[in-house]
Amino acid sequence: MKKSLLAIFIGAVLAGIGCVSTVNERTSPGMPFIKDRVEGRYERTVPQVFEAAKEVVKENGVLVNESTLYNRTNAVKTVEGKVNQRSVWVRVEEIDPKITAVIVQTRTPGGGADIDLAHELEKQIALKLK
Repeated sequence: MKKSLLAIFIGAVLAGIGCVSTVNERTSPGMPFIKDRVEGRYERTVPQVFEAAKEVVKENGVLVNESTLYNRTNAVKTVEGKVNQRSVWVRVEEIDPKITAVIVQTRTPGGGADIDLAHELEKQIALKLK
């Protein structure tokens, strides 16, 4: 009886874990339907915000990847890194020539969200732009 209940519990946990889309248009294992992104908009150009995002990720952890998404009409650049053993993705996208959006997404090794870290990194990017 205990073994069957344990098997049902493990099956339910595994069924709840899926794939989540990241801001760099890839997928990562994790718990879906959890808020894991923070967005900010700034009156700066994409290169200025992109450099600030790279600096913030480097200062707080390890920069793993930086890329440019070419299949978009607007300029889109992404930064991927590890901060406090969390996966961090930053998307820098031009809204119009004067406004740039930054989306910071974080996930724990177990697939959960770390919204506090995402918020902290987004605010550090804003402070770098001052």
